[in-house]
Amino acid sequence: GQPVAIRRPRAVRPWQHVLNPLHGYLLLAESLCADENHATAYNFGPDTSDVLPVSDVVELLAAAWGEPLEIVADDGDHPHEAGLLSLDSSRARSRLGWRAQWDLNDGLAATAEWYRAFRDGEPCLDVTLDQIRHYGAAADAQAG
Repeated sequence: GQPVAIRRPRAVRPWQHVLNPLHGYLLLAESLCADENHATAYNFGPDTSDVLPVSDVVELLAAAWGEPLEIVADDGDHPHEAGLLSLDSSRARSRLGWRAQWDLNDGLAATAEWYRAFRDGEPCLDVTLDQIRHYGAAADAQAG
């Protein structure tokens, strides 16, 4: 019921649901158990199509939320932030076979679903476990 305050609406960020990098960390742990040669740095970031300005993501989230959102500019004094952030996940893709299973729209839909359940007093653990199952099914299908 509160306005959403946005600072740096034109800042570009790599957006993803938390299950994408968590899946990468689990794949890395499995790989390390099998072969220590995988011990190096990895980034688990979204595809380049999901590197967008904050304002675009706010609009997509508002659509996923399905209810009107009031958005206001937060022009207050804030620490410096880079205008562009990105990740190179090519090593994770080539060495571990990792791919983000959910694109930005999938991730925002899952996020809206979770927060809607929280707002409505529904058991968020059930929502979380259901989302993990759906994510796992997508990962299994991709690996299959």
